[in-house]
Amino acid sequence: MDFEFSEEQEMLRTSVRAFLDDKSPISAVRAGYDADSFDDRSVWDGLADLGVLDLDMVDAAVVLEELGRAVSPAPYASSVVGARSLLPDLAGIGTVAIYEPGARYEWVRPQTRATRDGEAWRLDGTKVHVPDATAADVFVVTACNEDGELRVFRTEAAAVEASPSIDGSRKQGLVVLDGCPAHLVPSPDPHAAVARMLDRLGVAYVVDGVGAAQRALELAVEYAKERVQFDKPIGAFQAVQHLCADMLRTVELGRAAAYYACWALDDASPEEAHRAATLARAFAAEAFPQVGGTAIQVFGGIGFTWEHDIHLYFKRLLTLSVALGSAGDHLEELAAIAIE
Repeated sequence: MDFEFSEEQEMLRTSVRAFLDDKSPISAVRAGYDADSFDDRSVWDGLADLGVLDLDMVDAAVVLEELGRAVSPAPYASSVVGARSLLPDLAGIGTVAIYEPGARYEWVRPQTRATRDGEAWRLDGTKVHVPDATAADVFVVTACNEDGELRVFRTEAAAVEASPSIDGSRKQGLVVLDGCPAHLVPSPDPHAAVARMLDRLGVAYVVDGVGAAQRALELAVEYAKERVQFDKPIGAFQAVQHLCADMLRTVELGRAAAYYACWALDDASPEEAHRAATLARAFAAEAFPQVGGTAIQVFGGIGFTWEHDIHLYFKRLLTLSVALGSAGDHLEELAAIAIE
């Protein structure tokens, strides 16, 4: 097993970083931070032109890490990793509508109901925490049929409301399905298909977090070298060095867990892929927000201001616990896997 990036992957990283620096700089992220939707289709079209909409998980991780580094609002994870896992022929921007009010991260028995309507179906229910809902053209929705069996549907007719979030770079919404026309997505095992998609999407968010955490670390180290207090750079003080060392350790552990999970999702057994994905999520959900908070400590008062970019990374990392679920949830799942 080779954990070094190939020459092609390094070229991919260089191309994506240059593209995002040009088309989605921090100034552009700030300009759309309070908007309800990601509306810059030129970024999406540019990613398509780079040929990154149809990659395996390891290669997609290179893209995802750069998107996190740029705190880009582009709906790559929700569409490419999420929706396309269930709709391989998807054209345009898609997303997955899985979770429901009051059910936390339970998804196996959704309250959303699917009723046959001739050759098509109609959906009734509400989905919450839908990533990039306001930008999506297609929604992949879970619902139970008349027999109470989990099924997957696609629809273009859902009603969407933007949901508030402390992280303006990660848009989400509420999806209301009121007799919404839909088409069944054929699958021999819908439960297994959705579970695998959620593992892939969860790991995608972890890799995004690796990129954001790495950049937060870099900004903190740069500041520690430049900020002078008591006639010396604050990076000369052991307390600040310890903060930066702790961040580095967390980033590297998270990167190792994330890329191993990506490899497992591509090449390992379903059981090992799920274990690796759960482990990566358990670590990142708690550890990566701490990286953001530690970076704010290094910056001190200026880190709390709107004018400095570090708070954008802190918020991106802070909302990982919402996107991934809590570390406790995943540790319980790991315990259940170990006991089996």
